[in-house]
Amino acid sequence: VSYQRLVRAGGDLAAAWRGVPIQIAHQPAKQWGHLLRACVADHASWPESIKPRAYASSASGLPWATVRPDEQELGSVENVVDGEWVGGAELTPVVDPLNGKTMLHVSEVDESGLQPYLRCLDECPKSGLHNPLKQPERYLLYGDVSLKVAEAMRRPEVEDFFAELIARVAPKSRGQALGEVRVTRKFFENFAGDNVRFLAKSFTAPGDYTGQRTEGLRWPFGKVALITPFNFPLEIPALQLMGALYMGNKPVLKVDSKVAVVMSEFLKLLSHCGMPLEDLCFINCRDQVMHRLLLAMQPRSTLFTGSSRVAELLSRDLDGKVKLEDAGFDWKILGPDVPQRWEDIHYIAWKADQDAYAFSGQKCSAQSILFLHQNWHENSELLALIQERAAKRNLADLTIGPVLSVTNEEIEAHIAALLDLEGAEVLFGGKRLQGHAIPDCYGSFEPTAVFVPLRSMLRDAASFDLVTREIFGPFQIITAYGESELDLVLEATERMSAHLTAALVSNDVLFRNKVLANTVNGTTYAGLRARTTGAPQNHWFGPCGDPRAAGIGTIEAIRSVWSCHREIIFDEGPIPTDPTTLVQS
Repeated sequence: VSYQRLVRAGGDLAAAWRGVPIQIAHQPAKQWGHLLRACVADHASWPESIKPRAYASSASGLPWATVRPDEQELGSVENVVDGEWVGGAELTPVVDPLNGKTMLHVSEVDESGLQPYLRCLDECPKSGLHNPLKQPERYLLYGDVSLKVAEAMRRPEVEDFFAELIARVAPKSRGQALGEVRVTRKFFENFAGDNVRFLAKSFTAPGDYTGQRTEGLRWPFGKVALITPFNFPLEIPALQLMGALYMGNKPVLKVDSKVAVVMSEFLKLLSHCGMPLEDLCFINCRDQVMHRLLLAMQPRSTLFTGSSRVAELLSRDLDGKVKLEDAGFDWKILGPDVPQRWEDIHYIAWKADQDAYAFSGQKCSAQSILFLHQNWHENSELLALIQERAAKRNLADLTIGPVLSVTNEEIEAHIAALLDLEGAEVLFGGKRLQGHAIPDCYGSFEPTAVFVPLRSMLRDAASFDLVTREIFGPFQIITAYGESELDLVLEATERMSAHLTAALVSNDVLFRNKVLANTVNGTTYAGLRARTTGAPQNHWFGPCGDPRAAGIGTIEAIRSVWSCHREIIFDEGPIPTDPTTLVQS
Protein backbone atom coordinates (compact mmCIF):
# COMPACT_ATOMS: atom_id res chain seq x y z
CA VAL A 1 0.00 0.00 0.00
CA SER A 2 1.13 3.53 -0.55
CA TYR A 3 1.64 6.33 1.91
CA GLN A 4 -1.53 7.99 0.63
CA ARG A 5 -3.54 4.78 1.13
CA LEU A 6 -2.37 4.56 4.72
CA VAL A 7 -3.29 8.19 5.29
CA ARG A 8 -6.77 7.54 3.86
CA ALA A 9 -7.03 4.66 6.33
CA GLY A 10 -6.46 7.17 9.10
CA GLY A 11 -3.07 5.74 9.98
CA ASP A 12 -4.75 2.48 11.03
CA LEU A 13 -2.40 -0.15 9.68
CA ALA A 14 -4.86 -2.93 10.49
CA ALA A 15 -7.47 -1.35 8.24
CA ALA A 16 -4.95 -0.73 5.48
CA TRP A 17 -3.33 -4.16 5.67
CA ARG A 18 -4.47 -6.48 2.91
CA GLY A 19 -1.36 -8.56 2.52
CA VAL A 20 0.02 -6.02 0.03
CA PRO A 21 3.71 -5.16 0.40
CA ILE A 22 4.30 -1.68 1.75
CA GLN A 23 6.10 0.37 -0.88
CA ILE A 24 8.22 2.92 0.89
CA ALA A 25 10.23 4.10 -2.09
CA HIS A 26 9.71 7.65 -3.36
CA GLN A 27 7.96 8.78 -0.18
CA PRO A 28 9.32 11.74 1.79
CA ALA A 29 11.18 10.53 4.85
CA LYS A 30 9.50 13.09 7.06
CA GLN A 31 6.03 11.89 5.97
CA TRP A 32 6.97 8.29 6.69
CA GLY A 33 8.30 9.27 10.08
CA HIS A 34 4.99 10.87 11.07
CA LEU A 35 3.04 7.91 9.72
CA LEU A 36 5.12 5.24 11.43
CA ARG A 37 4.95 7.02 14.75
CA ALA A 38 1.16 7.08 14.44
CA CYS A 39 1.09 3.40 13.51
CA VAL A 40 3.38 2.41 16.38
CA ALA A 41 1.19 4.29 18.82
CA ASP A 42 -1.73 2.18 17.59
CA HIS A 43 0.19 -1.11 17.42
CA ALA A 44 -2.39 -2.94 19.54
CA SER A 45 -4.64 -2.98 16.45
CA TRP A 46 -2.00 -4.49 14.17
CA PRO A 47 -2.62 -7.95 12.71
CA GLU A 48 -0.97 -10.66 14.81
CA SER A 49 1.33 -11.62 11.94
CA ILE A 50 3.07 -8.24 11.99
CA LYS A 51 2.73 -7.15 15.61
CA PRO A 52 6.15 -5.91 16.73
CA ARG A 53 8.29 -7.32 19.46
CA ALA A 54 11.19 -5.22 20.65
CA TYR A 55 13.55 -6.89 18.18
CA ALA A 56 13.83 -10.12 16.24
CA SER A 57 16.01 -13.09 17.11
CA SER A 58 19.28 -14.00 15.46
CA ALA A 59 19.87 -16.97 17.77
CA SER A 60 20.23 -19.73 15.19
CA GLY A 61 23.33 -21.86 15.08
CA LEU A 62 24.16 -21.90 18.82
CA PRO A 63 24.93 -25.54 19.62
CA TRP A 64 23.99 -25.27 23.29
CA ALA A 65 20.79 -23.19 22.93
CA THR A 66 17.42 -24.92 23.19
CA VAL A 67 15.03 -21.96 22.67
CA ARG A 68 14.46 -19.25 20.09
CA PRO A 69 13.60 -15.92 21.73
CA ASP A 70 11.61 -14.78 18.69
CA GLU A 71 9.09 -17.62 18.95
CA GLN A 72 5.98 -17.26 21.08
CA GLU A 73 6.50 -20.69 22.67
CA LEU A 74 9.85 -21.01 24.45
CA GLY A 75 9.37 -24.64 25.48
CA SER A 76 10.01 -25.82 29.03
CA VAL A 77 12.60 -25.19 31.74
CA GLU A 78 14.04 -28.16 33.63
CA ASN A 79 16.13 -28.59 36.78
CA VAL A 80 19.70 -29.76 37.40
CA VAL A 81 20.66 -32.35 40.01
CA ASP A 82 23.58 -34.81 40.04
CA GLY A 83 24.87 -33.26 36.83
CA GLU A 84 21.70 -34.09 34.87
CA TRP A 85 18.79 -32.10 33.52
CA VAL A 86 15.61 -33.51 35.08
CA GLY A 87 11.92 -32.69 35.18
CA GLY A 88 9.73 -31.91 38.15
CA ALA A 89 6.30 -32.88 39.40
CA GLU A 90 4.34 -30.31 37.41
CA LEU A 91 4.64 -27.99 34.44
CA THR A 92 3.72 -24.45 35.48
CA PRO A 93 2.78 -22.07 32.65
CA VAL A 94 4.40 -18.63 32.43
CA VAL A 95 2.50 -15.95 30.53
CA ASP A 96 4.08 -13.45 28.16
CA PRO A 97 4.14 -10.09 30.00
CA LEU A 98 3.29 -8.25 26.78
CA ASN A 99 0.34 -10.25 25.47
CA GLY A 100 -0.85 -12.60 28.21
CA LYS A 101 -0.33 -15.75 26.16
CA THR A 102 1.53 -18.75 27.55
CA MET A 103 5.15 -18.52 26.43
CA LEU A 104 6.86 -21.29 28.41
CA HIS A 105 6.37 -23.98 31.02
CA VAL A 106 8.57 -24.39 34.07
CA SER A 107 9.05 -27.90 35.43
CA GLU A 108 8.65 -27.30 39.15
CA VAL A 109 9.72 -29.64 41.94
CA ASP A 110 7.29 -30.31 44.79
CA GLU A 111 8.12 -31.34 48.36
CA SER A 112 8.10 -35.02 47.47
CA GLY A 113 10.88 -34.43 44.96
CA LEU A 114 13.40 -32.69 47.24
CA GLN A 115 15.33 -35.77 48.34
CA PRO A 116 17.68 -35.96 45.30
CA TYR A 117 18.67 -32.32 45.86
CA LEU A 118 19.30 -32.84 49.56
CA ARG A 119 21.42 -35.91 48.86
CA CYS A 120 23.37 -34.14 46.12
CA LEU A 121 24.13 -31.12 48.30
CA ASP A 122 25.00 -33.22 51.36
CA GLU A 123 27.78 -34.85 49.33
CA CYS A 124 29.71 -31.58 49.54
CA PRO A 125 31.86 -31.42 52.71
CA LYS A 126 32.26 -28.30 54.80
CA SER A 127 35.69 -27.83 53.23
CA GLY A 128 34.05 -27.36 49.83
CA LEU A 129 34.69 -28.84 46.42
CA HIS A 130 38.06 -27.11 46.40
CA ASN A 131 40.06 -24.82 48.64
CA PRO A 132 43.65 -23.54 48.72
CA LEU A 133 44.86 -26.92 50.02
CA LYS A 134 42.48 -29.25 48.16
CA GLN A 135 42.22 -29.59 44.39
CA PRO A 136 43.63 -26.12 43.66
CA GLU A 137 43.61 -27.00 39.96
CA ARG A 138 39.88 -26.29 40.06
CA TYR A 139 40.65 -22.58 40.43
CA LEU A 140 42.41 -22.87 37.07
CA LEU A 141 39.47 -24.82 35.65
CA TYR A 142 37.10 -21.97 36.47
CA GLY A 143 39.53 -19.41 35.10
CA ASP A 144 39.47 -21.32 31.83
CA VAL A 145 35.67 -21.62 31.87
CA SER A 146 35.39 -17.87 32.45
CA LEU A 147 37.67 -17.17 29.50
CA LYS A 148 35.59 -19.36 27.18
CA VAL A 149 32.30 -17.85 28.36
CA ALA A 150 33.64 -14.33 27.84
CA GLU A 151 34.81 -15.25 24.34
CA ALA A 152 31.41 -16.75 23.52
CA MET A 153 29.54 -13.71 24.81
CA ARG A 154 31.61 -11.45 22.57
CA ARG A 155 29.98 -13.08 19.56
CA PRO A 156 27.12 -10.85 18.34
CA GLU A 157 24.74 -13.79 17.94
CA VAL A 158 25.28 -14.88 21.57
CA GLU A 159 24.92 -11.33 22.86
CA ASP A 160 21.72 -10.88 20.87
CA PHE A 161 20.38 -14.26 22.01
CA PHE A 162 20.56 -13.35 25.69
CA ALA A 163 19.44 -9.73 25.18
CA GLU A 164 16.36 -10.91 23.31
CA LEU A 165 15.61 -13.68 25.78
CA ILE A 166 15.88 -11.26 28.72
CA ALA A 167 13.47 -8.86 27.02
CA ARG A 168 10.96 -11.66 26.46
CA VAL A 169 10.60 -12.52 30.13
CA ALA A 170 11.42 -9.14 31.74
CA PRO A 171 10.47 -6.63 29.03
CA LYS A 172 13.09 -3.91 28.91
CA SER A 173 14.54 -1.75 26.17
CA ARG A 174 17.24 -2.97 23.82
CA GLY A 175 19.79 -0.77 25.59
CA GLN A 176 18.86 -2.06 29.04
CA ALA A 177 18.93 -5.71 27.94
CA LEU A 178 22.25 -5.35 26.12
CA GLY A 179 23.69 -3.56 29.13
CA GLU A 180 22.85 -6.53 31.34
CA VAL A 181 24.49 -8.97 28.94
CA ARG A 182 27.62 -6.83 28.59
CA VAL A 183 28.05 -6.35 32.33
CA THR A 184 27.85 -10.12 32.69
CA ARG A 185 30.39 -10.64 29.91
CA LYS A 186 32.83 -8.18 31.47
CA PHE A 187 32.54 -10.04 34.76
CA PHE A 188 33.74 -13.21 33.05
CA GLU A 189 36.53 -11.27 31.37
CA ASN A 190 37.61 -9.98 34.78
CA PHE A 191 37.87 -13.52 36.20
CA ALA A 192 39.51 -15.27 33.28
CA GLY A 193 42.88 -16.98 33.59
CA ASP A 194 44.59 -16.68 36.97
CA ASN A 195 42.11 -14.23 38.43
CA VAL A 196 39.96 -16.96 39.99
CA ARG A 197 42.84 -18.30 42.07
CA PHE A 198 43.77 -14.74 43.00
CA LEU A 199 40.40 -14.60 44.79
CA ALA A 200 41.82 -17.15 47.23
CA LYS A 201 45.01 -15.24 48.00
CA SER A 202 46.20 -15.72 51.55
CA PHE A 203 48.36 -13.55 53.79
CA THR A 204 51.05 -14.49 56.27
CA ALA A 205 52.63 -12.99 59.34
CA PRO A 206 55.84 -14.11 61.08
CA GLY A 207 55.53 -16.10 64.29
CA ASP A 208 57.38 -15.82 67.58
CA TYR A 209 60.35 -17.99 66.59
CA THR A 210 61.92 -19.86 63.69
CA GLY A 211 59.52 -22.32 62.05
CA GLN A 212 56.35 -20.56 63.19
CA ARG A 213 54.15 -18.40 60.98
CA THR A 214 50.45 -17.65 60.59
CA GLU A 215 48.57 -17.83 57.32
CA GLY A 216 45.11 -16.39 56.72
CA LEU A 217 43.12 -18.26 54.07
CA ARG A 218 39.84 -17.68 52.24
CA TRP A 219 37.86 -20.85 52.85
CA PRO A 220 34.61 -22.04 51.22
CA PHE A 221 31.45 -22.72 53.21
CA GLY A 222 30.55 -25.97 51.45
CA LYS A 223 26.89 -26.35 50.53
CA VAL A 224 25.26 -22.96 49.98
CA ALA A 225 22.08 -21.53 48.47
CA LEU A 226 21.29 -18.49 46.38
CA ILE A 227 17.89 -17.06 45.55
CA THR A 228 17.60 -14.32 42.95
CA PRO A 229 14.79 -12.07 41.64
CA PHE A 230 13.18 -11.41 38.26
CA ASN A 231 14.54 -7.98 37.45
CA PHE A 232 18.00 -9.03 36.24
CA PRO A 233 17.43 -12.57 34.93
CA LEU A 234 21.05 -13.02 33.84
CA GLU A 235 23.32 -10.60 35.67
CA ILE A 236 22.42 -11.25 39.32
CA PRO A 237 22.24 -15.07 39.24
CA ALA A 238 25.25 -15.44 36.93
CA LEU A 239 27.54 -13.21 38.99
CA GLN A 240 26.52 -14.66 42.34
CA LEU A 241 26.55 -18.26 41.10
CA MET A 242 30.05 -17.90 39.71
CA GLY A 243 31.27 -16.23 42.89
CA ALA A 244 30.04 -19.24 44.87
CA LEU A 245 31.66 -21.70 42.46
CA TYR A 246 34.95 -19.81 42.21
CA MET A 247 35.45 -20.04 45.97
CA GLY A 248 34.80 -23.80 46.10
CA ASN A 249 31.18 -23.96 47.27
CA LYS A 250 28.43 -26.21 45.94
CA PRO A 251 25.37 -24.01 45.41
CA VAL A 252 21.71 -24.68 44.84
CA LEU A 253 20.31 -21.91 42.66
CA LYS A 254 16.69 -20.77 42.51
CA VAL A 255 15.65 -17.88 40.30
CA ASP A 256 12.18 -16.42 39.91
CA SER A 257 10.25 -18.91 37.76
CA LYS A 258 8.97 -16.11 35.51
CA VAL A 259 12.50 -15.60 34.17
CA ALA A 260 14.10 -19.00 34.84
CA VAL A 261 14.53 -19.75 31.13
CA VAL A 262 17.36 -17.19 30.91
CA MET A 263 19.49 -18.88 33.55
CA SER A 264 18.56 -22.30 32.19
CA GLU A 265 20.07 -21.36 28.83
CA PHE A 266 23.08 -19.74 30.49
CA LEU A 267 23.81 -22.92 32.43
CA LYS A 268 23.88 -24.74 29.10
CA LEU A 269 26.43 -22.23 27.81
CA LEU A 270 28.50 -22.71 30.99
CA SER A 271 28.41 -26.47 30.57
CA HIS A 272 29.35 -26.10 26.90
CA CYS A 273 32.37 -24.03 28.03
CA GLY A 274 33.58 -26.72 30.44
CA MET A 275 31.84 -26.09 33.75
CA PRO A 276 31.10 -29.43 35.49
CA LEU A 277 27.31 -29.47 35.76
CA GLU A 278 27.56 -31.65 38.87
CA ASP A 279 29.11 -28.69 40.73
CA LEU A 280 25.65 -27.20 41.34
CA CYS A 281 21.94 -27.81 41.65
CA PHE A 282 19.37 -25.72 39.77
CA ILE A 283 15.84 -25.95 41.10
CA ASN A 284 12.52 -24.48 40.03
CA CYS A 285 9.81 -24.64 42.66
CA ARG A 286 7.27 -22.61 44.56
CA ASP A 287 8.51 -20.36 47.36
CA GLN A 288 7.19 -22.60 50.14
CA VAL A 289 8.95 -25.62 48.61
CA MET A 290 12.23 -23.71 48.48
CA HIS A 291 11.71 -22.72 52.10
CA ARG A 292 11.25 -26.38 53.01
CA LEU A 293 14.42 -27.29 51.09
CA LEU A 294 16.43 -24.67 52.96
CA LEU A 295 15.15 -25.86 56.34
CA ALA A 296 16.01 -29.47 55.53
CA MET A 297 19.31 -28.66 53.84
CA GLN A 298 20.60 -26.15 56.43
CA PRO A 299 22.98 -24.42 54.01
CA ARG A 300 26.20 -23.09 55.47
CA SER A 301 25.31 -19.73 53.90
CA THR A 302 22.42 -18.37 51.82
CA LEU A 303 22.48 -15.37 49.50
CA PHE A 304 19.07 -13.77 49.07
CA THR A 305 18.27 -10.89 46.74
CA GLY A 306 14.71 -9.65 47.07
CA SER A 307 12.15 -8.22 49.47
CA SER A 308 13.03 -7.22 53.02
CA ARG A 309 10.11 -9.24 54.40
CA VAL A 310 11.37 -12.52 52.95
CA ALA A 311 14.94 -11.62 53.88
CA GLU A 312 14.02 -11.29 57.55
CA LEU A 313 12.07 -14.56 57.46
CA LEU A 314 15.07 -16.43 56.03
CA SER A 315 17.42 -14.79 58.50
CA ARG A 316 15.31 -16.04 61.39
CA ASP A 317 14.77 -19.55 60.06
CA LEU A 318 18.40 -20.06 59.02
CA ASP A 319 19.87 -18.79 62.30
CA GLY A 320 21.30 -15.67 60.69
CA LYS A 321 23.47 -17.57 58.20
CA VAL A 322 22.40 -15.32 55.34
CA LYS A 323 23.75 -12.61 53.09
CA LEU A 324 21.15 -10.09 51.96
CA GLU A 325 20.73 -7.63 49.14
CA ASP A 326 17.27 -6.14 49.37
CA ALA A 327 15.48 -3.64 47.17
CA GLY A 328 16.34 -0.40 48.90
CA PHE A 329 14.28 2.78 49.10
CA ASP A 330 16.93 4.74 47.24
CA TRP A 331 17.28 8.49 47.56
CA LYS A 332 18.78 11.25 45.47
CA ILE A 333 19.55 14.68 46.92
CA LEU A 334 20.10 17.70 44.66
CA GLY A 335 22.30 20.20 46.47
CA PRO A 336 22.19 24.01 46.45
CA ASP A 337 24.62 24.47 43.54
CA VAL A 338 22.40 24.61 40.45
CA PRO A 339 24.67 24.51 37.37
CA GLN A 340 24.84 27.57 35.17
CA ARG A 341 25.07 25.61 31.93
CA TRP A 342 21.77 24.56 30.41
CA GLU A 343 23.41 21.36 29.15
CA ASP A 344 24.22 20.33 32.72
CA ILE A 345 20.60 20.78 33.82
CA HIS A 346 19.43 18.73 30.84
CA TYR A 347 21.89 15.98 31.79
CA ILE A 348 20.68 15.89 35.40
CA ALA A 349 17.06 15.74 34.21
CA TRP A 350 17.92 12.91 31.81
CA LYS A 351 19.64 11.00 34.60
CA ALA A 352 16.73 11.55 36.99
CA ASP A 353 14.36 10.07 34.41
CA GLN A 354 16.70 7.14 33.78
CA ASP A 355 17.20 6.43 37.47
CA ALA A 356 13.49 6.48 38.26
CA TYR A 357 11.95 4.89 35.17
CA ALA A 358 14.47 2.85 33.16
CA PHE A 359 13.26 -0.77 33.05
CA SER A 360 10.07 0.76 34.43
CA GLY A 361 11.55 1.41 37.87
CA GLN A 362 12.17 -2.26 38.63
CA LYS A 363 15.85 -1.99 39.52
CA CYS A 364 17.08 -2.54 43.06
CA SER A 365 18.84 0.82 42.75
CA ALA A 366 15.97 2.75 41.13
CA GLN A 367 15.49 6.30 42.37
CA SER A 368 12.65 6.14 44.91
CA ILE A 369 12.69 9.70 46.24
CA LEU A 370 14.15 12.95 44.94
CA PHE A 371 15.02 15.73 47.41
CA LEU A 372 15.20 19.09 45.59
CA HIS A 373 16.98 22.04 47.15
CA GLN A 374 14.84 25.17 46.86
CA ASN A 375 17.33 26.59 44.35
CA TRP A 376 16.38 23.80 41.96
CA HIS A 377 12.71 24.01 42.80
CA GLU A 378 12.55 27.75 42.12
CA ASN A 379 15.27 28.51 39.58
CA SER A 380 15.28 25.74 37.01
CA GLU A 381 12.89 23.83 34.79
CA LEU A 382 14.13 20.50 36.09
CA LEU A 383 10.74 19.00 36.92
CA ALA A 384 9.33 20.03 33.55
CA LEU A 385 12.30 18.43 31.82
CA ILE A 386 11.89 15.20 33.80
CA GLN A 387 8.18 15.13 32.96
CA GLU A 388 8.93 15.78 29.28
CA ARG A 389 11.36 12.87 29.16
CA ALA A 390 9.05 10.55 31.08
CA ALA A 391 6.23 11.30 28.63
CA LYS A 392 8.38 10.01 25.75
CA ARG A 393 8.61 6.52 27.22
CA ASN A 394 6.47 4.02 25.35
CA LEU A 395 5.76 0.34 24.88
CA ALA A 396 6.96 0.29 21.28
CA ASP A 397 10.61 0.40 22.34
CA LEU A 398 10.01 -0.97 25.85
CA THR A 399 11.29 2.17 27.57
CA ILE A 400 8.13 1.61 29.61
CA GLY A 401 6.69 -1.82 30.11
CA PRO A 402 4.93 -4.32 32.34
CA VAL A 403 5.42 -4.08 36.10
CA LEU A 404 6.03 -7.65 37.17
CA SER A 405 5.56 -7.47 40.94
CA VAL A 406 2.99 -4.70 41.56
CA THR A 407 -0.52 -4.49 40.11
CA ASN A 408 -2.28 -1.35 38.89
CA GLU A 409 -4.69 -1.57 41.81
CA GLU A 410 -1.81 -1.57 44.32
CA ILE A 411 -0.18 1.45 42.68
CA GLU A 412 -3.47 3.36 42.56
CA ALA A 413 -4.21 2.59 46.21
CA HIS A 414 -0.77 3.84 47.20
CA ILE A 415 -1.21 7.08 45.26
CA ALA A 416 -4.62 7.62 46.84
CA ALA A 417 -3.16 7.17 50.32
CA LEU A 418 -0.34 9.61 49.57
CA LEU A 419 -2.79 12.25 48.34
CA ASP A 420 -4.41 12.25 51.78
CA LEU A 421 -1.23 13.82 53.15
CA GLU A 422 -1.28 17.60 53.46
CA GLY A 423 0.10 19.29 50.34
CA ALA A 424 0.60 16.09 48.34
CA GLU A 425 -0.15 16.15 44.61
CA VAL A 426 0.48 14.10 41.47
CA LEU A 427 3.08 15.94 39.40
CA PHE A 428 2.71 13.73 36.34
CA GLY A 429 1.54 10.27 35.39
CA GLY A 430 -0.80 8.58 37.82
CA LYS A 431 -2.71 6.73 35.11
CA ARG A 432 -2.72 3.29 33.55
CA LEU A 433 -1.13 2.69 30.18
CA GLN A 434 -3.55 2.38 27.28
CA GLY A 435 -3.57 0.39 24.05
CA HIS A 436 -1.76 -2.76 25.12
CA ALA A 437 -2.32 -6.44 25.87
CA ILE A 438 -0.43 -6.65 29.18
CA PRO A 439 -2.28 -9.18 31.38
CA ASP A 440 -4.02 -8.02 34.55
CA CYS A 441 -1.66 -10.02 36.77
CA TYR A 442 1.00 -7.41 35.95
CA GLY A 443 0.99 -3.65 36.35
CA SER A 444 0.90 -1.30 33.36
CA PHE A 445 1.38 2.24 34.58
CA GLU A 446 2.63 5.55 33.25
CA PRO A 447 5.85 6.99 34.73
CA THR A 448 4.53 8.71 37.85
CA ALA A 449 5.80 11.28 40.33
CA VAL A 450 3.98 12.38 43.49
CA PHE A 451 5.07 15.50 45.37
CA VAL A 452 4.91 15.25 49.16
CA PRO A 453 6.05 18.20 51.33
CA LEU A 454 9.00 17.28 53.52
CA ARG A 455 7.26 18.21 56.76
CA SER A 456 4.17 16.18 55.82
CA MET A 457 6.45 13.22 55.20
CA LEU A 458 8.10 13.59 58.62
CA ARG A 459 4.92 14.45 60.53
CA ASP A 460 4.52 11.04 62.20
CA ALA A 461 5.65 7.44 61.86
CA ALA A 462 2.62 6.39 59.82
CA SER A 463 3.15 9.17 57.27
CA PHE A 464 6.83 8.39 56.98
CA ASP A 465 6.22 4.67 56.53
CA LEU A 466 3.67 5.42 53.82
CA VAL A 467 5.92 7.78 51.87
CA THR A 468 8.94 5.47 52.09
CA ARG A 469 7.09 2.32 51.05
CA GLU A 470 8.97 0.96 48.05
CA ILE A 471 6.84 0.61 44.91
CA PHE A 472 8.83 -1.59 42.55
CA GLY A 473 7.62 0.14 39.42
CA PRO A 474 7.68 3.45 37.48
CA PHE A 475 6.97 5.55 40.55
CA GLN A 476 8.87 8.09 42.66
CA ILE A 477 8.32 10.60 45.43
CA ILE A 478 9.55 14.17 44.93
CA THR A 479 9.98 16.63 47.77
CA ALA A 480 11.74 19.95 48.36
CA TYR A 481 13.80 21.42 51.18
CA GLY A 482 14.94 24.91 52.10
CA GLU A 483 18.34 26.31 52.97
CA SER A 484 17.80 25.63 56.68
CA GLU A 485 16.15 22.22 56.27
CA LEU A 486 19.08 19.97 55.40
CA ASP A 487 18.90 18.44 58.87
CA LEU A 488 15.31 17.38 58.12
CA VAL A 489 16.52 15.66 54.95
CA LEU A 490 19.19 13.86 56.97
CA GLU A 491 16.55 12.88 59.52
CA ALA A 492 14.60 11.28 56.68
CA THR A 493 17.60 9.33 55.40
CA GLU A 494 18.39 8.22 58.96
CA ARG A 495 14.87 6.90 59.51
CA MET A 496 14.83 4.84 56.32
CA SER A 497 15.32 1.12 56.89
CA ALA A 498 16.96 0.01 53.62
CA HIS A 499 20.29 1.54 52.68
CA LEU A 500 21.27 0.26 49.26
CA THR A 501 22.03 3.07 46.79
CA ALA A 502 21.93 6.85 46.95
CA ALA A 503 23.04 9.84 44.92
CA LEU A 504 24.22 13.26 46.03
CA VAL A 505 24.11 15.62 43.04
CA SER A 506 26.40 18.42 44.09
CA ASN A 507 29.92 19.71 43.62
CA ASP A 508 29.63 21.84 46.78
CA VAL A 509 32.34 20.18 48.86
CA LEU A 510 31.15 21.29 52.31
CA PHE A 511 27.52 20.43 51.60
CA ARG A 512 28.49 17.10 50.12
CA ASN A 513 30.75 16.20 53.03
CA LYS A 514 28.01 16.89 55.57
CA VAL A 515 25.58 14.58 53.76
CA LEU A 516 28.14 11.82 53.18
CA ALA A 517 29.31 11.99 56.80
CA ASN A 518 25.77 11.47 58.10
CA THR A 519 24.40 8.76 55.79
CA VAL A 520 25.15 5.06 55.37
CA ASN A 521 24.01 3.82 51.95
CA GLY A 522 26.30 1.06 50.74
CA THR A 523 26.62 2.35 47.19
CA THR A 524 26.56 6.15 47.16
CA TYR A 525 27.35 8.35 44.16
CA ALA A 526 28.54 11.90 44.78
CA GLY A 527 29.13 14.78 42.38
CA LEU A 528 27.23 16.69 39.74
CA ARG A 529 26.91 13.57 37.55
CA ALA A 530 25.78 11.32 40.43
CA ARG A 531 23.19 8.67 39.66
CA THR A 532 21.59 5.72 41.43
CA THR A 533 21.75 3.33 38.46
CA GLY A 534 24.25 2.49 35.74
CA ALA A 535 27.38 2.21 37.84
CA PRO A 536 30.91 1.39 36.66
CA GLN A 537 31.72 -2.28 36.17
CA ASN A 538 34.13 -2.61 39.08
CA HIS A 539 32.12 -1.13 41.92
CA TRP A 540 30.78 -2.73 45.08
CA PHE A 541 27.01 -2.97 44.86
CA GLY A 542 25.33 -3.76 48.14
CA PRO A 543 23.67 -2.23 51.19
CA CYS A 544 25.42 -0.87 54.26
CA GLY A 545 24.74 -0.75 57.97
CA ASP A 546 23.85 -4.45 58.26
CA PRO A 547 26.37 -7.22 59.02
CA ARG A 548 24.40 -9.46 56.65
CA ALA A 549 24.87 -7.08 53.70
CA ALA A 550 25.95 -8.72 50.45
CA GLY A 551 27.86 -7.25 47.55
CA ILE A 552 28.08 -8.57 44.02
CA GLY A 553 30.59 -8.95 41.25
CA THR A 554 33.86 -7.58 42.63
CA ILE A 555 36.82 -9.32 44.24
CA GLU A 556 35.83 -7.90 47.63
CA ALA A 557 32.19 -8.91 47.20
CA ILE A 558 33.00 -12.50 46.22
CA ARG A 559 35.42 -12.94 49.11
CA SER A 560 32.98 -11.41 51.58
CA VAL A 561 29.86 -13.30 50.46
CA TRP A 562 31.20 -16.67 49.33
CA SER A 563 34.14 -17.41 51.60
CA CYS A 564 35.13 -17.16 55.23
CA HIS A 565 38.41 -16.57 57.00
CA ARG A 566 40.48 -19.51 58.20
CA GLU A 567 43.76 -19.04 60.07
CA ILE A 568 46.41 -21.76 60.08
CA ILE A 569 49.43 -21.39 62.39
CA PHE A 570 52.30 -23.41 61.03
CA ASP A 571 54.64 -24.54 63.83
CA GLU A 572 57.30 -26.67 62.19
CA GLY A 573 60.31 -26.53 64.46
CA PRO A 574 63.09 -26.89 65.24
CA ILE A 575 62.03 -28.26 68.63
CA PRO A 576 64.13 -26.80 71.47
CA THR A 577 66.78 -29.20 72.81
CA ASP A 578 67.30 -27.57 76.23
CA PRO A 579 64.90 -29.25 78.68
CA THR A 580 65.20 -26.34 81.12
CA THR A 581 63.10 -24.24 78.75
CA LEU A 582 60.13 -26.59 79.18
CA VAL A 583 58.73 -24.89 82.28
CA GLN A 584 55.28 -25.88 83.48
CA SER A 585 52.91 -22.96 84.12
